[in-house]
Amino acid sequence: MATSPVTLLESVSPYGSRKVTVEYDGLTTAAYVYDDSGPVSATWIANHRPAPPVTDQVRLDAGRAPLMPASRTRHPGGRAPLQAAALAALWFEEGDGVAILENGRPLAVLAGWSDMQHGMPGYSRDIIGQTPFGWSLDDAMDGLAPRLQRSRAYWRWRRSPGGWEEFSRALFGHLAARLGPAGHYWDASAGAQPAVGITERPAAPRRRYTVLSTVGMSCQRMPAVEQVLEDPSGYARVELAIATTLPSAQAARVFGWLATYPWRAVTWFGPGHSVRWYHEAATFPLGAGAEAVLLLDSPGSLPGPQPPDLSGFRFGGDPVRWLWIVPISEPERRLAKERGSASLVARLAEQDRSWVLGPDERAG
Repeated sequence: MATSPVTLLESVSPYGSRKVTVEYDGLTTAAYVYDDSGPVSATWIANHRPAPPVTDQVRLDAGRAPLMPASRTRHPGGRAPLQAAALAALWFEEGDGVAILENGRPLAVLAGWSDMQHGMPGYSRDIIGQTPFGWSLDDAMDGLAPRLQRSRAYWRWRRSPGGWEEFSRALFGHLAARLGPAGHYWDASAGAQPAVGITERPAAPRRRYTVLSTVGMSCQRMPAVEQVLEDPSGYARVELAIATTLPSAQAARVFGWLATYPWRAVTWFGPGHSVRWYHEAATFPLGAGAEAVLLLDSPGSLPGPQPPDLSGFRFGGDPVRWLWIVPISEPERRLAKERGSASLVARLAEQDRSWVLGPDERAG
């Protein structure tokens, strides 16, 4: 007889944006991924009694995980209950998907693209074919196995004593070669994951504006890119930058909002994307009248000096793309949403708006 579900496994993503639970109610075991608003994805994992010939509608109507029909499970007679001690969660590098391991082997996967609202369940080892409650994990392993291997290797490296130092040293060297010596450095992540800092590259004789850049966003791929782009490799890793003549400490405040945003919100930043300021417009740190930011990988399409070339840095086999922050108003953000970012860039150029922020924004 079914009982109140018992949680066999609970794990929060390294970025704190999602949680997975594996629940057993005496008849079935199922896995669920949640965000702050509720369940995101789910998959049936196992029956623990003989399978019925058809879906158990009564359990579905009661909001319980169904008994998988006999033709769709590799264990039509049911399998023994799972042991909590044998289960572990392996989160994807992006933090949007997770694999449930049983004694180290994949038992179920709830990928970043698994979505209850769009009829995309997770994958389970014991499922045959595709059902509304889960899809065959074996059928998907050609694509998922390399992802799981990369995730294992990534978290092993990320937790190693020298992992962060290795990454940040390489990125600091890259920026020094293109922007000169570093000035101040700030922490933008308050001790949480992903770890991100802000490096200041002060104005120099041949560059009269300061560049502020994040350090650490590209250390992990952003979520959701692969759900939009067929080949996400050129867009999955970014750092953000600001060119400014404002006081650095003032301009750097914007990174406290943006630097970890993709992993908190389970989204991605790409060229031409715009993001609305989360608080009152009066608190926006990049000047009066702005309530959002536009992100550009080619800021030279706006007036101002020739932008520095920050290309050439790679991590995890992917190129890292720098996106430059340009403050915009809320009506301008809506224009970009409705007509595309190119329309907004053209309007800003007509208004002689520079990509360098501050009162001396034309400084070369």
